Amino acid sequence: MGRASDALKQVLDTYSISQNKLAVTMGISRANVGRWYHGLDPSAENIAQITQALKSLNPLAAKEFVRLYLGTIVED
Repeated sequence: MGRASDALKQVLDTYSISQNKLAVTMGISRANVGRWYHGLDPSAENIAQITQALKSLNPLAAKEFVRLYLGTIVED
């Protein structure tokens, strides 16, 4: 896949995590998450924060986000 926004959209949809829930967990506005969801790629720093927030909401969602975004660069 390779695009963080595409990976995020897929993970939020697959794991039924609302944009608002992710925004609240990250301590940011829902509008920011909405922009990422609709195609604006988050910065590298935001990707790390997204991953941490997803991990606290659903560890499987965090793993899937990283897998979709980075592919199989790093394996367990």
